[in-house]
Amino acid sequence: MSTPQPPLPQAAPAWQAETGSAHPAYTSPIPVVRTHFGHALASEWTKIRSLRSTMWTLGVFVLLVLGIGLAAGAMVASSPADMHGDSPLPFGFFGLLMGCMCIITLGVLTTASEYGTGMIRTTMTVCPSRGRVLAAKATVFFVLSFVITLVSASLVAFLHVAMLEGHGAGTPSGQEWLKGTVGVSLYIALLGLLSLVIGSLVRHSAGAITIMIGTVLAPLVIALFMFAQSLEGVRQALFEYSIPSQLSVFYSTSLTGSGPSGWDPLWIILGVTAVAFAGAYLLLEKRDV
Repeated sequence: MSTPQPPLPQAAPAWQAETGSAHPAYTSPIPVVRTHFGHALASEWTKIRSLRSTMWTLGVFVLLVLGIGLAAGAMVASSPADMHGDSPLPFGFFGLLMGCMCIITLGVLTTASEYGTGMIRTTMTVCPSRGRVLAAKATVFFVLSFVITLVSASLVAFLHVAMLEGHGAGTPSGQEWLKGTVGVSLYIALLGLLSLVIGSLVRHSAGAITIMIGTVLAPLVIALFMFAQSLEGVRQALFEYSIPSQLSVFYSTSLTGSGPSGWDPLWIILGVTAVAFAGAYLLLEKRDV
């Protein structure tokens, strides 16, 4: 009886010989790309331009700025009073004051709405760098709000100059044009950016919008009802540093005879926004999504 012979060794498959593993190596057909800040910007731009709330809020903003601004200019143009060389640019203040509420709302929704829907978990999973996400949101929103405000404010300013040219209106200087278009646009964009940061801190859309609208209107309203002589200093400070008063500085028509002047309101809102952004960044790194 013959003894069975052991089986002859067989050559290992090519994939096993190359990898030394019991499982075949897999190469993804999708190229692996190291992510960077540009990818976060592209993602946030896609989100903000695809939301209906963006179109609605910015559309209402343009309507308010153009509608109220042109209505104010038309009222002056239809009156027999002579402007005696006054600049026509300040008539754009009223529309921008109302329109900034739309920028505030959009700023809050840019961050807080993702927490309300739970979309923030997907965002943080795709981009684990939370600081990068916040910076990308802030950059996209700031550029968008600045461009929209600049176009709207400039259009109203040019129309006011044309409408009131025959009513004794003076020709605005280069400094007045710069402050009444670029300066005020930077201020409103920074105000919207502050709203975005507050939305990140509060994580609740209605709460953050209430806080920001209160920040805009409450100081002025409180100051109007401070009649006590002992509170005169507080009353004056509320008038001087209220957002409507600072916004009027860009048109050289401050609501008060003292307080911030020139470009001071821009540096104030920039400092406040920078401090709030730093706080939001630190809190975002510590919180659970």
